[in-house]
This record gives sequence, structure tokens and C-alpha cells, in this order.
Amino acid sequence: MARKFLYFIAILIFLAVAGAIAFSAFPGIFMRTAYVPTADFEEQEVIARSAYADPEMWFVHPDKSDNPASWQPSNYVSDAGPMGLAAIFFVHPTSYLDRSRWNARLDDPLTNTRARLFIRGEASVFNAAGEIWAPRYRQATLGAFLTDDATAQRAFDLAYRDVETAFDHFIATVPADAPIILAGHSQGSLHLTTVLRKRVAGKPLARRIVAAYVVGWPISVETDLAALGLPACRQPDSTRCIISWQSFAEPADTDVVTDAYERTAGFDGKSRKNTRMLCSNPLSGRPDTGAPADANLGTVRPTPDFADGELVTGAVPARCDDDLGFLLIGDPPKLGGYVLPGNNYHVFDYPLFWASTRVDVMRRLAAFRAQ
Repeated sequence: MARKFLYFIAILIFLAVAGAIAFSAFPGIFMRTAYVPTADFEEQEVIARSAYADPEMWFVHPDKSDNPASWQPSNYVSDAGPMGLAAIFFVHPTSYLDRSRWNARLDDPLTNTRARLFIRGEASVFNAAGEIWAPRYRQATLGAFLTDDATAQRAFDLAYRDVETAFDHFIATVPADAPIILAGHSQGSLHLTTVLRKRVAGKPLARRIVAAYVVGWPISVETDLAALGLPACRQPDSTRCIISWQSFAEPADTDVVTDAYERTAGFDGKSRKNTRMLCSNPLSGRPDTGAPADANLGTVRPTPDFADGELVTGAVPARCDDDLGFLLIGDPPKLGGYVLPGNNYHVFDYPLFWASTRVDVMRRLAAFRAQ
């Protein structure tokens, strides 16, 4: 399993790097030419909730034996405890790069292979907490992040509708008393913010949320958080709350991300300019804090040839900066040559803290069940 996971990791990292560049609204002509679709937007049939009753509409589903989220690092020693009883809804990041369409087809083989591999490296963090559900959805293509064309928003809206439909089926299907964990990365986290606003905030369902891991996407504490219906997780055992971070090694040049962030309006309609992002430290379980490398229970590091991977303990520190709220990880760790300019480690947001995040999830679930 480890070999399968890392065999294609170089390509996956390139994809994630490209997605991070897109997220930061890099204005280069090359990127626009290479990835922004030239085709007209295609209106597509709305997927019925009943369609998600088919396990094949999910990358990860309790009734599917082929589960990419079951992966663990080759040298990881499990505590062998019982699996948690949570229901986990995970939304994968962008894996569709084609510029011939604005949204991926559900049956696109290459896009789905990439998505499964992302899920393997990211959703695996949650596999001790309970059953994971990770839907297929007609994700917006990478190029949609690179243009201000209104068509791009239509692509995001279409992708979100699929995620919402899958989520509604998920909620209707899991036990009514099951604790719920929401998680995603990059485009997946973007869609989770809308799930939180439309399906969780102000509703009884909010009482069932253990935590929402909205990783690799900025959340303005001042202009966004209130609309999401849950507060930031303030303590390691806080529940019914939100966790988010964006990783940079030092010296960090965050200007590209900051410029894009500050040009946008928050969920309250006010400018995000000069507002702090939610920075949850995955090593301390608290926002706006620091922790030394020896607090890191394990970073997933591939071998130089990407043929295997291992968990390395005590390798990467983390501290939230004093400015906008980026998570700084000290000297650049040796995880391969696929880091964005400015020491942006967006690609590795989960792998940097794989074991510590896993413990964070289980601690919050235990606290939730003890209430």
C-alpha cells in the first residue's frame, strides 16, 4: 500500500503545487494559457441525492472494500485501540487539470486516480476515528482558480452542488446519534466552508460536529468565522469548533497569498484586508501558539526515489505568525523538491503533521463523547 501511495507522489505533488499556485491567484500568463478553459461552460444535470446511495459515487464508503483512506506510513505503529464511532465526511482537493472543460467528469480515470491518491495521503489521518465518506464530485478545474471570469464561479457552484448533495445523503444515512467530523483540503475546504454556512450554522446538526478541519484554505477570523456557525477550536479538547492552517517554512514570503486574500470580501460582505486568518497549531491544538519540533509526533517523509515513505518524529516545529496568521514551520524540511516559491508548503499541510493531527482528532472525539 505504501509503495502504491508514493509511486505517483511526484505527480501528485506537482498537481497540489499547481493547485496552490491557483489558490494564490498567481497571474502569470503561462498558467492562464496552460490551465484556464477556452470552452464554454456546460450546464449539467443536477445529481439527485438518491444517486449517492450507490457506493460507486464515493471514493471512500463504508460498503466499499477498496479504501484509499486506510493507508498508513510504512513504519507507523498503531495503538491498536478500537476504531472510533464518528462519521467522517472528507472532500478531496483539486485533481482535475484539463482545460477542455470547466468541471471534471465523474468517470474521468486520470482525475479519479489522482483524487484517490490525495485521499490516501490526507484522509488517512482520520481513519482511526470512524467510517470515512469521501464523495466523487464534478470538481472545478484548476484553471477556474486562475481567472476572474464569471464562468469560474459557475464551475465552483456546480462542484459545490454535488458536494452538498453528497453531504445531505451522508447525513440522512449515518446513525442519527453519530458524532460527525468534517474535513477537506484546498478546493475541498473551500466547499466545506459553504457546507458549514448552508447546512450547519444555526441548525441542530451543529451539535453533532466534533470538529471541522478546514485545512489549506483561509478563514478570516473577523469576516468569515461567525458565518460558519462554529467557533475556532481554542483548546486541544475543544469540540464543535473549526481548525485551519496554511504551512510556510522560513523565511516565508507570503505576499502572493496575502495579496489574493486581501482583495476578497468575507462572508459578512466586508473586506478581508488586514484581517487575521484562523491559524490552528496542529502540534498544540490551540490557535495562535507555537510548539517545538519535539512536539511533532510524526511527519510523513518520502524516500528520495518516492518508492516508499516513513513517519519521522520530532522533525518539524510549528508556530502561528504574529501578522496574518500563517503557520510557520522553521527551516525548510527535506520532503522533496516540490515546494512553492516563498517556502509555501501547502502541498504538505497534512503530511507535515500526520501523526499529531491523528492524535488531535481522537482527543477531540473522546472529549465530545464524554460530554
